[in-house]
Formats: sequence, structure tokens, C-alpha cells
Amino acid sequence: MNLNFYYAAVEKLEKAKWLPPLVARLTLAGVFIESGWGKIHNIEKVTEYFVSLKIPAAAFQAPFVAWNELIVGILMLLGLATRFASAPLIIMMTVAITTAKIEDIHEFTDVFSFSEFLFIVLALYLLITGPGAVSLDHWVRKKTRK
Repeated sequence: MNLNFYYAAVEKLEKAKWLPPLVARLTLAGVFIESGWGKIHNIEKVTEYFVSLKIPAAAFQAPFVAWNELIVGILMLLGLATRFASAPLIIMMTVAITTAKIEDIHEFTDVFSFSEFLFIVLALYLLITGPGAVSLDHWVRKKTRK
């Protein structure tokens, strides 16, 4: 293997460090803005579904989750308070897996095939690494450090 080619490729990839967090944020934003908006406009059905899952206080939880998904999705889209917004996503998706998906889990590796698990991974990535250079968080941080 030509090491010069390898090092040149790595150098080029380093310049694209802004891309993975942007793609992760936009993916989560697209999913959760749409999901939250849909839940808000069908809150009765969502509440009934939560009742069927035996989620406590379903009449409170359904709108709470719906608005959380919408707000967190918007924050992800903007890259604003990204680390803070990642935590509720992780919690909501963990609850989704342990309630709505629990009967689909026959062995531990089944969890890896759930979209909810992917959302947890993306949110955990953003919680740890931050929103990246193409975000309002980055812009605010630059302005406040001067």
C-alpha cells in the first residue's frame, strides 16, 4: 500500500469532519420533526396507543412525548442546544424499545435492527462529540469566546 496515498486521503477526510455530525443531526431532525408533528395532530390515537402499551399517565405522556419530539427535532435541525437535546431522545427511544418493541426482542442482538436503536446511537454520538461546525451551537460558541 502506498503510504503517501493513505496520508493524503486521511488529510482530505480530516477536512470533512463537519459532515458526520451534520448528517446525524439532519437525520434525527427529519425523523423527529415529522414524528412529533404527526403525534400532535393525532394525539387521541397516540394516547390510546400509549394506554395499550400500559404507559403510566398516557394522557399526559402522549402530548409530552409529541411536543418533545417536535422541539428536539427543531433543535437538532438548527444545531442549537444539541447536547442538551440529545438526552431526551435517548430516553424516549429507550422507552420506545422497552415498551413498543419489547415483544420483538427474542435475543439481545434483535435490538440492533431497530431504528430506535440507531436513533439512540446517533443521539449518543452528538451528546459526546457535539453538533459540529455547521451549527448554531458552534456559531454561538465562537461568538461568546471572543
